[in-house]
Amino acid sequence: MNNVQCTVIIPAAGKGKRMKHDKSKQYIEIDGKPILAYTIDAFEKCDEIQNIILVVGKEEVDYCRKEIVEKYKFQKIIAILEGGKERQDSVYEGIKKVPEDSDIVLIHDGARPFVGAEQIKQTIDNGIRYGACVLGVKVKDTIKVVDDDNNIVDTPNRNNLWAIQTPQTFKKELITLAYQKAQNDNYCATDDSMLVEKYLDIKIKMVEGIYSNIKITTTEDLVIAKNFIHQ
Repeated sequence: MNNVQCTVIIPAAGKGKRMKHDKSKQYIEIDGKPILAYTIDAFEKCDEIQNIILVVGKEEVDYCRKEIVEKYKFQKIIAILEGGKERQDSVYEGIKKVPEDSDIVLIHDGARPFVGAEQIKQTIDNGIRYGACVLGVKVKDTIKVVDDDNNIVDTPNRNNLWAIQTPQTFKKELITLAYQKAQNDNYCATDDSMLVEKYLDIKIKMVEGIYSNIKITTTEDLVIAKNFIHQ
């Protein structure tokens, strides 16, 4: 894996309206450090990652450069881009800036600061081997499927259900092709692997993650995040 070039795209253009905060959620500080800085740091410290591309809100490029990248002296950032209307649009902007010599592309949520180095490495290994993989954890709760009137219509087998996390990791040519096809069809998905599922005839490997790799979305998540950092 020494010769494999890896680039991570970190979409961080969301406003996080559910957080009800005056800042975009990725800039909220935990113990004096912005959430996004923790996220970047996880990849900055990972030897397998050569390049980091940030995709941020339209009015936040300069702020991110000064208050995150320069302040914390991150060295692997090769681009800070303006995001699009939807997350998928933002990721596509990042994909277009991935260096030609990159073999593997990882896509990781900006508000998911607790991904571990081991999980990053495992997704890279599986991305190289299978072409596409996602990080996830087995669901702990029973899941119910309901209809439009909230009547339960099915209870799927919990043993086959996983909660999906990031990074989602792909060979560069595969994720690029999937995004190009989605762009041409004006097709929008809720995560990156859905595009590969729809457009490419390959199997996507599930890689078991850790439950602490949470996405900070609500004020309750902030409380949990503070506890993780203090531990």
